[in-house]
Amino acid sequence: MTSTAVESKVLRTAYQKSVAAYWNNNQQDPVNLRLGEIDGLYHHHYGIGEYDASVLEGPEETRDARIIQEMHRLETAQADVLLDYLGDVQPTDQLLDAGSGRGGTSIMANHRFRCRVDGVTISEYQVGFANEQAVQWGCSDDVQFHFRNMLDTGFDTGSKRGIWTNETTMYVDLFDLYAEFSRLLEYGGRYVCITGCYNDVTGGRSKAVSKIDEHYTCNIHPRSHYFKALTANNLVPINVVDLTAQTIPYWELRAQSSVATGIEEAFLNAYREGSFHYLLIAADRI
Repeated sequence: MTSTAVESKVLRTAYQKSVAAYWNNNQQDPVNLRLGEIDGLYHHHYGIGEYDASVLEGPEETRDARIIQEMHRLETAQADVLLDYLGDVQPTDQLLDAGSGRGGTSIMANHRFRCRVDGVTISEYQVGFANEQAVQWGCSDDVQFHFRNMLDTGFDTGSKRGIWTNETTMYVDLFDLYAEFSRLLEYGGRYVCITGCYNDVTGGRSKAVSKIDEHYTCNIHPRSHYFKALTANNLVPINVVDLTAQTIPYWELRAQSSVATGIEEAFLNAYREGSFHYLLIAADRI
Protein backbone atom coordinates (compact mmCIF):
# COMPACT_ATOMS: atom_id res chain seq x y z
CA MET A 1 0.00 0.00 0.00
CA THR A 2 1.39 3.42 -0.94
CA SER A 3 2.00 6.09 1.69
CA THR A 4 -0.87 8.11 0.23
CA ALA A 5 -3.21 5.13 0.51
CA VAL A 6 -2.12 4.51 4.11
CA GLU A 7 -2.73 8.15 4.98
CA SER A 8 -6.22 8.13 3.45
CA LYS A 9 -7.06 5.01 5.46
CA VAL A 10 -5.92 6.60 8.73
CA LEU A 11 -7.06 10.19 8.14
CA ARG A 12 -10.63 9.86 7.01
CA THR A 13 -12.00 13.38 7.44
CA ALA A 14 -10.86 16.93 6.78
CA TYR A 15 -10.87 17.54 10.53
CA GLN A 16 -8.58 14.57 11.21
CA LYS A 17 -6.21 15.83 8.53
CA SER A 18 -6.17 19.27 10.16
CA VAL A 19 -5.41 17.77 13.58
CA ALA A 20 -2.60 15.64 12.14
CA ALA A 21 -1.20 18.70 10.38
CA TYR A 22 -1.27 20.67 13.64
CA TRP A 23 0.85 18.09 15.46
CA ASN A 24 3.12 17.40 12.49
CA ASN A 25 3.81 21.11 12.10
CA ASN A 26 4.49 21.74 15.78
CA GLN A 27 7.50 19.44 15.83
CA GLN A 28 9.81 21.90 17.56
CA ASP A 29 7.36 23.03 20.22
CA PRO A 30 9.65 23.82 23.19
CA VAL A 31 6.92 22.97 25.72
CA ASN A 32 7.39 19.29 24.92
CA LEU A 33 10.98 19.17 23.74
CA ARG A 34 12.75 21.12 26.49
CA LEU A 35 10.99 19.18 29.22
CA GLY A 36 11.69 15.80 27.58
CA GLU A 37 15.36 16.57 27.16
CA ILE A 38 15.77 16.42 30.94
CA ASP A 39 15.57 12.62 31.12
CA GLY A 40 14.42 11.37 27.71
CA LEU A 41 10.74 10.97 28.63
CA TYR A 42 8.75 13.16 26.23
CA HIS A 43 5.20 13.89 27.32
CA HIS A 44 2.25 15.46 25.54
CA HIS A 45 0.15 16.31 28.58
CA TYR A 46 0.11 18.53 31.65
CA GLY A 47 1.11 18.10 35.27
CA ILE A 48 -0.40 17.66 38.71
CA GLY A 49 0.74 18.40 42.24
CA GLU A 50 2.16 21.34 44.14
CA TYR A 51 5.34 22.75 42.69
CA ASP A 52 8.46 23.42 44.72
CA ALA A 53 8.40 27.19 45.25
CA SER A 54 12.16 27.24 45.72
CA VAL A 55 12.61 26.93 41.94
CA LEU A 56 11.54 30.57 41.70
CA GLU A 57 14.34 31.61 44.03
CA GLY A 58 18.10 31.55 43.56
CA PRO A 59 20.25 32.77 40.65
CA GLU A 60 18.26 34.46 37.90
CA GLU A 61 20.38 32.92 35.15
CA THR A 62 19.30 29.39 36.11
CA ARG A 63 15.72 30.22 37.16
CA ASP A 64 14.09 29.09 33.94
CA ALA A 65 16.01 25.81 33.87
CA ARG A 66 14.75 25.08 37.39
CA ILE A 67 11.16 25.84 36.34
CA ILE A 68 11.45 23.58 33.30
CA GLN A 69 12.76 20.71 35.41
CA GLU A 70 9.96 21.15 37.95
CA MET A 71 7.31 21.23 35.21
CA HIS A 72 8.69 17.98 33.86
CA ARG A 73 8.52 16.42 37.32
CA LEU A 74 4.84 17.38 37.57
CA GLU A 75 4.06 15.98 34.10
CA THR A 76 5.77 12.70 34.93
CA ALA A 77 3.84 12.59 38.22
CA GLN A 78 0.61 12.89 36.21
CA ALA A 79 1.58 9.91 34.05
CA ASP A 80 2.46 7.89 37.15
CA VAL A 81 -0.99 8.54 38.61
CA LEU A 82 -2.65 7.41 35.38
CA LEU A 83 -0.64 4.17 35.39
CA ASP A 84 -1.57 3.57 39.04
CA TYR A 85 -5.21 3.23 37.98
CA LEU A 86 -4.55 0.55 35.35
CA GLY A 87 -4.64 -1.98 38.16
CA ASP A 88 -2.98 -5.40 38.14
CA VAL A 89 -1.07 -5.64 34.84
CA GLN A 90 1.09 -8.71 34.19
CA PRO A 91 4.12 -9.05 31.87
CA THR A 92 2.01 -11.26 29.57
CA ASP A 93 -0.64 -8.54 29.13
CA GLN A 94 -0.90 -6.01 26.31
CA LEU A 95 -1.62 -2.29 26.73
CA LEU A 96 -2.67 0.42 24.31
CA ASP A 97 -1.74 4.10 24.48
CA ALA A 98 -4.40 5.81 22.34
CA GLY A 99 -3.08 9.14 21.13
CA SER A 100 0.47 8.32 22.20
CA GLY A 101 2.24 11.57 21.32
CA ARG A 102 5.99 11.33 21.71
CA GLY A 103 5.68 8.12 23.71
CA GLY A 104 6.74 9.00 27.25
CA THR A 105 3.88 7.30 29.08
CA SER A 106 4.17 4.12 26.99
CA ILE A 107 7.83 3.82 27.91
CA MET A 108 6.98 4.39 31.56
CA ALA A 109 4.28 1.70 31.38
CA ASN A 110 6.68 -0.84 29.92
CA HIS A 111 9.28 -0.01 32.57
CA ARG A 112 6.69 -0.51 35.32
CA PHE A 113 4.79 -3.56 34.04
CA ARG A 114 7.35 -5.18 31.71
CA CYS A 115 4.60 -5.91 29.19
CA ARG A 116 3.83 -5.19 25.55
CA VAL A 117 2.71 -1.60 24.86
CA ASP A 118 1.42 -0.30 21.53
CA GLY A 119 0.83 3.36 20.85
CA VAL A 120 -1.28 4.87 18.08
CA THR A 121 -1.34 8.44 16.78
CA ILE A 122 -2.42 10.17 13.58
CA SER A 123 0.79 12.22 13.54
CA GLU A 124 3.42 10.49 11.42
CA TYR A 125 6.07 12.72 12.96
CA GLN A 126 5.11 11.57 16.46
CA VAL A 127 5.25 7.92 15.39
CA GLY A 128 8.81 8.29 14.13
CA PHE A 129 9.94 10.29 17.14
CA ALA A 130 8.40 7.90 19.67
CA ASN A 131 9.84 4.79 17.99
CA GLU A 132 13.28 6.40 18.10
CA GLN A 133 12.82 6.98 21.83
CA ALA A 134 11.87 3.34 22.35
CA VAL A 135 15.15 2.38 20.67
CA GLN A 136 17.03 4.79 22.93
CA TRP A 137 15.40 3.27 26.00
CA GLY A 138 16.17 -0.26 24.82
CA CYS A 139 12.53 -1.35 24.78
CA SER A 140 11.68 -1.25 21.07
CA ASP A 141 10.90 -4.99 20.99
CA ASP A 142 8.04 -4.44 23.45
CA VAL A 143 7.06 -0.81 22.86
CA GLN A 144 6.02 0.15 19.35
CA PHE A 145 4.16 3.12 17.90
CA HIS A 146 1.88 3.02 14.88
CA PHE A 147 0.38 5.48 12.41
CA ARG A 148 -3.22 4.50 13.06
CA ASN A 149 -6.52 6.07 13.99
CA MET A 150 -7.64 5.36 17.55
CA LEU A 151 -11.22 4.98 16.25
CA ASP A 152 -10.13 2.02 14.11
CA THR A 153 -6.86 0.61 15.43
CA GLY A 154 -6.77 -2.70 13.57
CA PHE A 155 -5.72 -4.65 16.69
CA ASP A 156 -7.44 -7.94 17.52
CA THR A 157 -10.71 -8.02 19.44
CA GLY A 158 -10.16 -8.66 23.14
CA SER A 159 -6.38 -8.33 22.81
CA LYS A 160 -5.80 -5.54 25.35
CA ARG A 161 -5.74 -5.77 29.12
CA GLY A 162 -5.59 -2.01 29.49
CA ILE A 163 -6.06 1.13 27.42
CA TRP A 164 -5.50 4.74 28.29
CA THR A 165 -6.06 8.15 26.79
CA ASN A 166 -4.17 11.10 28.22
CA GLU A 167 -5.66 14.38 27.02
CA THR A 168 -6.58 13.02 23.59
CA THR A 169 -10.34 12.35 23.74
CA MET A 170 -11.22 15.93 22.78
CA TYR A 171 -10.24 15.13 19.19
CA VAL A 172 -12.78 12.34 18.57
CA ASP A 173 -16.41 11.31 19.00
CA LEU A 174 -16.63 9.61 22.39
CA PHE A 175 -19.25 7.04 21.40
CA ASP A 176 -17.18 5.90 18.41
CA LEU A 177 -14.03 5.84 20.53
CA TYR A 178 -15.46 3.79 23.35
CA ALA A 179 -17.06 1.35 20.94
CA GLU A 180 -13.55 0.60 19.64
CA PHE A 181 -12.10 0.37 23.14
CA SER A 182 -14.89 -1.97 24.23
CA ARG A 183 -14.02 -4.20 21.27
CA LEU A 184 -10.32 -4.18 22.09
CA LEU A 185 -10.50 -4.79 25.83
CA GLU A 186 -10.71 -8.28 27.27
CA TYR A 187 -13.53 -8.94 29.73
CA GLY A 188 -12.58 -7.17 32.97
CA GLY A 189 -9.99 -5.05 31.22
CA ARG A 190 -9.42 -1.49 32.37
CA TYR A 191 -9.65 1.84 30.57
CA VAL A 192 -8.15 4.97 32.15
CA CYS A 193 -8.74 8.49 30.92
CA ILE A 194 -7.32 11.83 32.02
CA THR A 195 -9.02 14.70 30.28
CA GLY A 196 -10.20 18.26 30.46
CA CYS A 197 -13.98 18.58 30.09
CA TYR A 198 -16.35 21.47 30.39
CA ASN A 199 -18.85 21.71 33.20
CA ASP A 200 -22.40 21.01 32.00
CA VAL A 201 -23.81 22.86 35.00
CA THR A 202 -22.50 26.17 33.69
CA GLY A 203 -24.54 25.72 30.51
CA GLY A 204 -22.02 25.25 27.71
CA ARG A 205 -18.49 26.23 26.82
CA SER A 206 -17.20 29.30 28.58
CA LYS A 207 -15.09 31.88 26.73
CA ALA A 208 -11.96 30.40 28.34
CA VAL A 209 -12.82 26.87 27.21
CA SER A 210 -13.54 28.12 23.69
CA LYS A 211 -10.09 29.71 23.61
CA ILE A 212 -8.52 26.35 24.51
CA ASP A 213 -10.50 24.65 21.73
CA GLU A 214 -9.30 27.19 19.20
CA HIS A 215 -5.69 27.04 20.34
CA TYR A 216 -5.40 23.25 20.05
CA THR A 217 -7.85 22.67 17.16
CA CYS A 218 -9.89 20.44 19.45
CA ASN A 219 -13.48 20.01 20.59
CA ILE A 220 -13.68 19.74 24.37
CA HIS A 221 -16.57 17.54 25.48
CA PRO A 222 -19.00 18.20 28.33
CA ARG A 223 -18.38 16.15 31.43
CA SER A 224 -21.64 14.18 31.12
CA HIS A 225 -20.78 12.87 27.64
CA TYR A 226 -17.94 10.76 29.03
CA PHE A 227 -20.24 8.80 31.32
CA LYS A 228 -22.98 8.44 28.69
CA ALA A 229 -20.50 7.12 26.11
CA LEU A 230 -18.77 4.78 28.57
CA THR A 231 -21.94 3.12 29.83
CA ALA A 232 -23.31 2.83 26.27
CA ASN A 233 -20.28 0.70 25.42
CA ASN A 234 -20.07 -1.68 28.41
CA LEU A 235 -17.43 0.40 30.20
CA VAL A 236 -18.41 0.95 33.83
CA PRO A 237 -16.64 3.69 35.80
CA ILE A 238 -14.99 2.39 38.95
CA ASN A 239 -13.00 5.51 39.89
CA VAL A 240 -13.64 9.17 39.16
CA VAL A 241 -11.07 11.62 40.51
CA ASP A 242 -11.33 15.40 40.16
CA LEU A 243 -7.76 16.57 39.52
CA THR A 244 -8.69 20.21 38.87
CA ALA A 245 -7.21 21.66 42.05
CA GLN A 246 -4.09 19.53 41.58
CA THR A 247 -3.37 20.84 38.08
CA ILE A 248 -3.73 24.57 38.80
CA PRO A 249 -0.22 24.87 40.34
CA TYR A 250 1.30 23.42 37.15
CA TRP A 251 -0.34 26.13 35.05
CA GLU A 252 0.69 28.82 37.51
CA LEU A 253 4.29 27.68 37.19
CA ARG A 254 4.16 27.28 33.41
CA ALA A 255 2.88 30.85 33.07
CA GLN A 256 6.18 31.99 34.59
CA SER A 257 8.36 29.91 32.25
CA SER A 258 10.07 30.61 28.94
CA VAL A 259 7.87 27.98 27.26
CA ALA A 260 4.61 29.77 28.05
CA THR A 261 2.47 30.08 24.92
CA GLY A 262 -0.21 32.49 26.11
CA ILE A 263 -2.86 29.82 26.60
CA GLU A 264 -2.01 29.52 30.30
CA GLU A 265 -4.41 32.33 31.27
CA ALA A 266 -7.34 30.56 29.58
CA PHE A 267 -6.63 27.32 31.45
CA LEU A 268 -6.28 29.11 34.78
CA ASN A 269 -9.43 31.17 34.27
CA ALA A 270 -11.46 28.12 33.21
CA TYR A 271 -10.31 26.01 36.14
CA ARG A 272 -10.72 28.77 38.73
CA GLU A 273 -14.20 29.80 37.57
CA GLY A 274 -15.38 26.18 37.55
CA SER A 275 -16.29 26.01 33.86
CA PHE A 276 -13.58 23.44 33.14
CA HIS A 277 -12.65 20.28 35.03
CA TYR A 278 -9.61 18.02 34.91
CA LEU A 279 -10.81 14.47 35.50
CA LEU A 280 -9.39 10.99 35.82
CA ILE A 281 -11.89 8.25 34.98
CA ALA A 282 -11.12 4.54 35.33
CA ALA A 283 -13.66 2.11 33.86
CA ASP A 284 -13.87 -1.67 33.60
CA ARG A 285 -15.03 -3.62 30.56
CA ILE A 286 -18.06 -5.77 31.42
